[in-house]
Amino acid sequence: MNDLINRKAHRIITFLTVMISGSVLIAAELTANDMFKVKGGRFLTLNTVIRVNQIEAARDVNKGSDEVGDHTPETVAAFRDAVTKGFPGARITWAFSWLALHDERANYAAIRKQVVGYHRTYGDEITFIPGGYFAPMYSPRVQVNKDIKEALQIIRDMVGDGYKPKSIVGGFLAAENMRYLAEEEGIHVCQGTIWSQYGIDNGDGDGSISYPYYPSREHGCKPAQGRADFIDCVNLDGWTCDFLCARRCGFEGGFNSRLGVGPIESYGTYGAEKGMAEVMAVTANHFDDAYKHNGFGWVTNCWEICMVKQLKPEVLECLTQWLRNVHQRWPDARVVTQGEFGEAWRREHPDNQGLDYRFVQRGTGIGGSDKNLEIRWFMNTDFRLAILRDWQKDEPGKIIDFTRYDLPAHEPADPTPDKPTRNWSLINRINQKHQRPEDAPVALPALTQEEQSLIRKHYPELFNK
Repeated sequence: MNDLINRKAHRIITFLTVMISGSVLIAAELTANDMFKVKGGRFLTLNTVIRVNQIEAARDVNKGSDEVGDHTPETVAAFRDAVTKGFPGARITWAFSWLALHDERANYAAIRKQVVGYHRTYGDEITFIPGGYFAPMYSPRVQVNKDIKEALQIIRDMVGDGYKPKSIVGGFLAAENMRYLAEEEGIHVCQGTIWSQYGIDNGDGDGSISYPYYPSREHGCKPAQGRADFIDCVNLDGWTCDFLCARRCGFEGGFNSRLGVGPIESYGTYGAEKGMAEVMAVTANHFDDAYKHNGFGWVTNCWEICMVKQLKPEVLECLTQWLRNVHQRWPDARVVTQGEFGEAWRREHPDNQGLDYRFVQRGTGIGGSDKNLEIRWFMNTDFRLAILRDWQKDEPGKIIDFTRYDLPAHEPADPTPDKPTRNWSLINRINQKHQRPEDAPVALPALTQEEQSLIRKHYPELFNK
């Protein structure tokens, strides 16, 4: 009975009107899902990107391919219909690039109106993606802030009714951009890190935590260490990857390090059946095992809308089937907007104290997810730690990543479109990509006593084996 009431309440939108100085203001749109709790839940966030060029390095400088032919009202409708068929009631996040907000050609004008309709029909979030990804690799921080400010105003005017998004999609964002977003725009959620990305696409950003955290003013990949360097903006990953694949650098060994729930790496590479097996295994890793360890599970995915045309038609059908599978296997799972999820996490976590994420994953045997390997991740405010072992041989395992967050960190200086800065990673003690001699895997006792003491403070059980 309670579930029935909740489902009915979810469909009821209540408008509050407030009389202030004789004026009637629409104060808010309230739904039953606005105040959900992250603890004890399973959540899927699905973002999509609408842009004109693959990389919009500046307002008038483009890199990569022109994607105008891939963006039509028909492809946008096909994508939204695929989501609705797979998971009725799903709410997703639409991110427009600078050019997509300004392009006056008929298809983009129609798409903007179309997505506003989805906001009103489904409760979807409409927001901005600076640069169409990789903004800090190409644009100075002050320019990214300016783009955010002006784009958000365009979106407010486009949607009307006093609308303001709860988050933005960034791909990568510098710490200063997240500070600006929180302190100047009053938006406290962003997708500002792509976990474990290195040696692939147009930017590197390895070194962060893969679940929500508040970033430090020193570096967007570093969790804030206290109030002095705290940024009140929940930083979220871009899409969920297979942890074993993600330890690789780029296409090391002929495998895609980004394999996980993303459509290009899964269905696009391995076909519907094998791709779905990988996607469901990664989803289950978070909705079953990570749920048990962390008290909630979260999976996130991003589809550039151009993929609807660029990938085979059956790939879009796989999106629908994946969502159906999630709905059937985990009936308590919610598909909510990125902003809703981030704000819910923020209500339950005023800072990074108590942050302790744990993950265990065994390989699927698909792509770079070695069947015989098991990886354990430990992530907290002081460090992240990964231990890899051959479980079939019952090996004790070695440390393949020990990224310390208690050490000073520095982001690169401002880039320019003609002099980009590719690498925004946070790499210090040992990094999983193993691009330096000091990244060679080591046994726990091989660490210094000071390093062992730091780990022991959080995970004493690791020293009892």
